[in-house]
Amino acid sequence: MANFFPRWTNFLPLKIAICAGAVAGGAVLAFTYYATPKTLAVGYQPSQPIPFSHKIHVDQLGLDCRYCHSFVDVSGTSNVPGNNTCWNCHQHVAKDSPKLQPLRDRMDPALKSPDFGKPIEWVRIHKTPDYVYFNHSAHVNRGISCQSCHGRVDQMEVVYQENSLSMGWCLDCHRAPEKHIRPLEEVYNLKYDPEKYIAANPELMSKLGVKTTEDLGKKLVEHWQIKARESCATCHH
Repeated sequence: MANFFPRWTNFLPLKIAICAGAVAGGAVLAFTYYATPKTLAVGYQPSQPIPFSHKIHVDQLGLDCRYCHSFVDVSGTSNVPGNNTCWNCHQHVAKDSPKLQPLRDRMDPALKSPDFGKPIEWVRIHKTPDYVYFNHSAHVNRGISCQSCHGRVDQMEVVYQENSLSMGWCLDCHRAPEKHIRPLEEVYNLKYDPEKYIAANPELMSKLGVKTTEDLGKKLVEHWQIKARESCATCHH
């Protein structure tokens, strides 16, 4: 019987299988890269109702993180500042700035604004999934700085998300906490340099037997008896 199909069709199933595999592999690779927190969250920088500059308030004026985020060391959740926190200063400082009109509308009854008494609706930037539990106070009270997760916020005119906050990113820290921990008095110092800290405290470092930044980290882990867990129940419970 004569062949109805040309010879090249013998390889057609193989070609289809190769193409299908390439498409499937490409889809997996694309999803692996583009559907991760590193791609979806890092760099997120929304506009806020008031253009608040951390560089001015923290770096230039020297405000402590806890002045605005007053629950960070006593609560599992850090808070954003309420209207009164801002108004304490800005009813006297830069009180006529047009950038602060949303604050005046909410705090000055003489303006008779329909927004009077309403909270400023700050746009949340850093957020873990609902099935993840993270306790701020447990970390900052054992030497993990705001900078470790949020980056050099004191240098940001507009805050953005610097780190992915993914599970792998968190586990990297839990597996080697000595690389991130610092003395408690330096937790809110976003300019902290461990080498300069060691050089500035020679007697204490000599007494503790600390010569390198790695020694300092290990000594702090030992002092606080930190045993960072890696089990699923640590964050998912």
